[in-house]
Amino acid sequence: MNTLMNSAGKPMRLVYTPDVVTYRGEKFNCIHLTYHDDDSGEEFTTTESDTVWFNQVTNQYRERHGIPFTDEIVALREKYGVSAAKMSLILGFGANQYRLYEDGEVPSESNGKMIRGAMNPRVFLDLVRSTRNQLSERDYEKITANVERVISDSLDWKNDLWTASLLFRSGRGLQNGFAPQSTVRLKNLLLYVLDKMGEVFQTKMNKVLFYIDFLSYRERGMAISGLAYNAIDFGPVPQRWDRVYSAFDEVIPQPRMVFGQESIVLTTACKADMSSFTEKELELIDFVCAKMKNLSAHDISELSHNEPAWKNHLHQSETIPYSEAFGLLGV
Repeated sequence: MNTLMNSAGKPMRLVYTPDVVTYRGEKFNCIHLTYHDDDSGEEFTTTESDTVWFNQVTNQYRERHGIPFTDEIVALREKYGVSAAKMSLILGFGANQYRLYEDGEVPSESNGKMIRGAMNPRVFLDLVRSTRNQLSERDYEKITANVERVISDSLDWKNDLWTASLLFRSGRGLQNGFAPQSTVRLKNLLLYVLDKMGEVFQTKMNKVLFYIDFLSYRERGMAISGLAYNAIDFGPVPQRWDRVYSAFDEVIPQPRMVFGQESIVLTTACKADMSSFTEKELELIDFVCAKMKNLSAHDISELSHNEPAWKNHLHQSETIPYSEAFGLLGV
């Protein structure tokens, strides 16, 4: 979060306050971000801080009602090769409604369920066929061909879902910081961190991913990796971390003796494809990698042991809540 200055050129304090917000008639817990001017006693918000606050609330609403997230809405249209206007037509929305959903507007519950249903390519193909008389012959043929191709590729899609179910213990929601759950994104995040930092011990990678995700939630209202975290004696760790590091052939685990004990270091010879990550996500990942690169596994473990996120949930069975991101000390 950028520092905000008062009229005297002094930095204001960023204050995190627990809040309960009513959205569409329902109550949601969140953290409200304000800048406090100690000289005047006034409080201010920015577009950036308001966005983090708004994302916390609307992401919980989406999870509660099964409404797809913005990135899923964009990916759905791109998967079928359909324009936003044509998606609105096929799904029976207003002329520009699908584009508004891609820009972040939260769909109504009924429209959200319609979009989720369209994620099944066979359901979407039926919707396209029911709209045939409203489409040009050329558009109809092009869209049906695209959807049929998606259906024919569905085996790869199912295999990816099966792999994802092995890696992501918690579904997309508050427990994983509302991050997209994609094995492709997770693989490329690991490759990118290894490219930036060189070889990384597993224990260190656990903490690097924790700081990336919790910093991202603090700054954006959404994590990055798709993982949830537990607090164990050695610090915060991703759930199913051992599966995560062995799931991708491009990530190579190598045994290494350290002080008479065998440890595992992760290496790679492959470059990451970061095309699915936003500029802000890359900025946050780069920041954490630069800060943690020269820390040993022991040093970064000690750093994580100062975090309230770890202290407050050590030996507890539930996941570390992402609300703890607003008390993050190490970054």
